[in-house]
Amino acid sequence: MRRVLYPGTFDPITYGHIDILKHASSLFDEVIVGVFHNPGKVPWFPTETRVALIQEAVRDLNNVRVDSFEGLLVDYYQRESCDAVIRGIRNSQDLLGEMAMAHMNASLLPTIRTIFVPTSAANAFVSSTLVKDVAAHGGDVSHFVPPCVLRALAAKLNG
Repeated sequence: MRRVLYPGTFDPITYGHIDILKHASSLFDEVIVGVFHNPGKVPWFPTETRVALIQEAVRDLNNVRVDSFEGLLVDYYQRESCDAVIRGIRNSQDLLGEMAMAHMNASLLPTIRTIFVPTSAANAFVSSTLVKDVAAHGGDVSHFVPPCVLRALAAKLNG
């Protein structure tokens, strides 16, 4: 069985993330979405909420499991017996950052494999940061996030 890890903060999950997940789920037996707690970021949504939103957003992808982790990606990768890490690429800046992370992970765990998956052109500009910024300023983000995320963003901004 081929198991891959798709790590990220997913604050919140977007259609760009889901695009990558659909590609990965068609290629591998199991995809673990690893919601990472990054102490360097202040997320809008707690980890548990992000996990729940992802679970709802990908409920039709039967081979996708959502989990959360803290600490080093390589440790979680080994604990879950993964065969590769999936990373989404929107543009050249993403590629540069992801290459640096892939090389760092490989220096910590030489057997780790990283697979870069480009997002579709329609999602090439979509990021969680931009979605939050547009939503915070009253813009319509319904084309960028699933309905469950749209509701969570509205609740966050209204409450």
